[in-house]
Amino acid sequence: MRHIHCNMNTGFVMAVPLLFALIACSPQNSNDVAMPVPQPLVMPVMTRPVPAELANMGYSGIHDDVVTLSGGRWEGEPYEAGAASRPVVGLVEDVYMSGDLDGKSPDEAVAMLWETSGGSGVNSYVAVVGRRDGEAVNIGTALVGDRVQLRAGRIRDRQIELDVIQQGPNDAACCPTETVTRVWAMGADGLEEGEARNRGTFSLADLEGQEWLLVGNTVPDDLEVTLIVTQGRVAGQNACNRYFGSITAGDIAGEITLGKLGSTRMACPPPVMELEDHYLKSLSSVSGYGFLNGRLAMTWQQDGTSKMLLFTSRDQ
Repeated sequence: MRHIHCNMNTGFVMAVPLLFALIACSPQNSNDVAMPVPQPLVMPVMTRPVPAELANMGYSGIHDDVVTLSGGRWEGEPYEAGAASRPVVGLVEDVYMSGDLDGKSPDEAVAMLWETSGGSGVNSYVAVVGRRDGEAVNIGTALVGDRVQLRAGRIRDRQIELDVIQQGPNDAACCPTETVTRVWAMGADGLEEGEARNRGTFSLADLEGQEWLLVGNTVPDDLEVTLIVTQGRVAGQNACNRYFGSITAGDIAGEITLGKLGSTRMACPPPVMELEDHYLKSLSSVSGYGFLNGRLAMTWQQDGTSKMLLFTSRDQ
């Protein structure tokens, strides 16, 4: 039997020859004719690129050749045969922004990437991904810098804005202290950086005026552990009780000391009290602070190992 196809853009028209063909092919001992159900024309939905696409695509502007991530990571060949040192590029999974950067639909997505060549330096990149012919494509990449700390990011007025802590004129590479808002916009040749706005030296004052929420697998969904810094004092809601104490800045930006922490004395179930005790002990040990991928990171050393508490701003 010859198959007959009918392509339609709008409406539904049943051609007479098609009707005759359907009747001729139907069982002769039946009075019923099975009529085809018209299917609506489905147009592809053009949406902004999603995180899963960003983790499995190619990026230019980092190395001479395009770097193609698989599962959010790419590894190059060792610099020398048998050596462990090699170039590595990865997607910062906790950072994803979307918005209009070129005045066209759909919106673009913005990813952050890190790159290391095996040394102590870690370069950060900002990359724009757009939708082209249905595919997610990297349309712009720019270097942010070595060991730059990302505080927050947004898309506003068709520009990418990143609040960062970066190396100042007198800073060592390990210890940036300059707080800056940097901006990029799409130009004819990709991402073009505009004039940066210097916000001053990083200090405890940058933590004030916000409520910070502890994040991580140790915090159950039905609990909130918070941190508030105000003029040399630290306080917040623990897993069960409220706590309070002093916080003092060190001689170097990013260094702090917490005084003895006190708390209210309400009794709660043992698992909650264990979480509360663990948090207070950890917070009491904190000796440094900074930002990691948009989250406040409070750090300390224990038996030669770096430990970290991560917080997100309630305002973000």
